[in-house]
Amino acid sequence: MAEKSVVSIVRTTPKTVLSDYGRLMDLIDYQKILDPNKTTILKNNISWHMLYPSANTTPWQVEGVAQKLQADGYDDLVVLENRTVVTQAKKGEFLNNFTPVHEKYGLPVKYNFNPADMRWGTYEPKGPMLVLDKIFPNGIRIPDYFFDRNVIHLPTVKTHIYTDYTCALKNAFGALLDKSRHYCHSQIHETLVDLLRIQQEIQAGTIAIADGTTAGSGPGPRTMTPVVKNLLIASEDQVAIDAVAAKLLGFDPMTIPCIRLAHENGLGKGRLDEIEVIGDMDTAEVKRTNWEFVVGDNAASKVGDLFWFGPLKPLAKLMFQTPMVNAFIMGSFVYHDYIWYPMQGRKVVDKWLAETEWGKLFLEYGNPFDPTRAPQTGKRQAVKDIFSNFM
Repeated sequence: MAEKSVVSIVRTTPKTVLSDYGRLMDLIDYQKILDPNKTTILKNNISWHMLYPSANTTPWQVEGVAQKLQADGYDDLVVLENRTVVTQAKKGEFLNNFTPVHEKYGLPVKYNFNPADMRWGTYEPKGPMLVLDKIFPNGIRIPDYFFDRNVIHLPTVKTHIYTDYTCALKNAFGALLDKSRHYCHSQIHETLVDLLRIQQEIQAGTIAIADGTTAGSGPGPRTMTPVVKNLLIASEDQVAIDAVAAKLLGFDPMTIPCIRLAHENGLGKGRLDEIEVIGDMDTAEVKRTNWEFVVGDNAASKVGDLFWFGPLKPLAKLMFQTPMVNAFIMGSFVYHDYIWYPMQGRKVVDKWLAETEWGKLFLEYGNPFDPTRAPQTGKRQAVKDIFSNFM
């Protein structure tokens, strides 16, 4: 019988979360996976540059992992961020309180869209591709910085409008593909499997460490309902950690195409019977757990659904692979940042900050709404933000 993949789960509190990350990592024996003599990339997840609970990597997630790594002799650490057509990395690291953590632990930040930090080149995969070679017939371009380096993915546990759930596998989507990755949305599950194969070919070692302190239910990765769950999850097997996260959220992992396809292609374990959960939960408890999270839609996702999966799919290439995509980009950006967030999202954020212990912990890192430290806002800045996404 094939060896089971190991996933660790630790229950946590705001008072113990930093040390709990260390225990979580020790449970999967991470030092046997990551070579301390190689650069270790902390690949965070900025689904939205705005502060919104459950959408993005948490500051204690970065701190807990960095603290543990440095204590164990991993001195060459680098935070890596990417930009999407509707998110801005530098704004996101400020508003989500990554900046004070980077400064405290001396963590340099590299951006995969900055030519001074890394170069993009065509990569010829050794294993078979499901779709990327067809989506990008002129070659699959990835950043050179990921070759022969350790990678730690730092996702949060949440639902997603295009994949139902999101965790480790989706975190590579922004890291390894450039802004043209929206070409892949209609075949997102196959794309994630191809990216997993590429990661296994080029990276020295890979683990995923997911934050479920506040998980997200609803039309993620942005406009969700945050739910406090007080869990941390880690694994070397990105398929297995995603299977466990998906099950906790309320999904049958093997009915989710990317998990099933990755399992069938031998890239990880997606069946819970082939996963050993250790720590503060076991596999049997995971199987019994169902948070009953839902995905749903918002105004922006409904438009995308029509073109990527619905009756307008024949027009998807025209809409998303020509300059017409800029209309969708601007519409999504304005809707999320300047309509939904001030009308609905900010109320959710304020409630989370005031009424949950995790919100209070977040404010210990700094208050992004403090006018003495917040970045410039207003109509003029809004226009700059929108047009910066077309650069």
